[in-house]
Amino acid sequence: MSLFWRIFALNAVVLGSATALLLWAPVTVSVPVVLTEAVILVGELVVMLVANAALLRIGLAPLDRLTRLMATVDLLRPGQRLPERGRGETAELIRTFNAMLERLEHERASSSARALFAQEAERRRIAQELHDEVGQSMTAILLALERAADEADEPLRGELRQVQEITRGSLDEVRRLVRRLRPGVLEDLGLVSALTSLTSEFATHVGLRVVRRFETGLPALDQQTELVLYRVAQEALTNAARHAEAGQVEVSLHHTGEAMVLAVVDDGRGIGAAREGAGMRGMRERALLIGATLDVTSQPQAGTTVRLTAPLRKQP
Repeated sequence: MSLFWRIFALNAVVLGSATALLLWAPVTVSVPVVLTEAVILVGELVVMLVANAALLRIGLAPLDRLTRLMATVDLLRPGQRLPERGRGETAELIRTFNAMLERLEHERASSSARALFAQEAERRRIAQELHDEVGQSMTAILLALERAADEADEPLRGELRQVQEITRGSLDEVRRLVRRLRPGVLEDLGLVSALTSLTSEFATHVGLRVVRRFETGLPALDQQTELVLYRVAQEALTNAARHAEAGQVEVSLHHTGEAMVLAVVDDGRGIGAAREGAGMRGMRERALLIGATLDVTSQPQAGTTVRLTAPLRKQP
């Protein structure tokens, strides 16, 4: 039955009941209307309106559920669907909406994958240029300064030594930036070594106390899953350092059943009711690439927990 005929039938039931009452009930209407008769008529009108409202509420309940879902749906949290019950226009509308969500989630995942792959390629290109061009140029400058300092007299020699130290610090910063853009350790030594290097670097440069809990005997992962786990850990550590005002961060990695679980827990001030920023949404998009789930829990003054559960996939 279509929605039009369903609403028509509901109104027909209410109006038919009211007509039956008027036909067979021992009630008459005088002219002018007596107060008692007016009270009875108003009471019957109220009863009809209440009955009509209740029946319409029942009939339009699926549309209310659909409206609430449409207002809260988030393509970065896939899987939200309405149950497809019954027949008619409402059920067909729900089925169409669920199919639309399926297509949008697939298209969002595909477009995010292309964007993230392009981002990683651009990171590698920039890292390569920094290493080959800027890094080598600064190394040449450092060597030239060293030779000049050896041949110069005081006080020029001292000034050249100071410039040499500044240049060396800048070169170290460039190398650190290259490692963040392109984690060569991840490609050469694997995920655990890359996470160890990442956490050690954060502990040294940011001042956070980092606790590592990496399970031994972890299964081998494909390159894409390792990269997603590494980038999520990197972003979670960055958030803890910049926004959480944390003093300690715990990074753990273990596997359970057919999934690998990465958890980053800080003791900061939490994110409260703040909206998720670009970093958090970027982590969710990366999780979608490998079919993983990302859970973020936070309480005021109790820290934030970022947990990524990635299904184990066979290496190609």
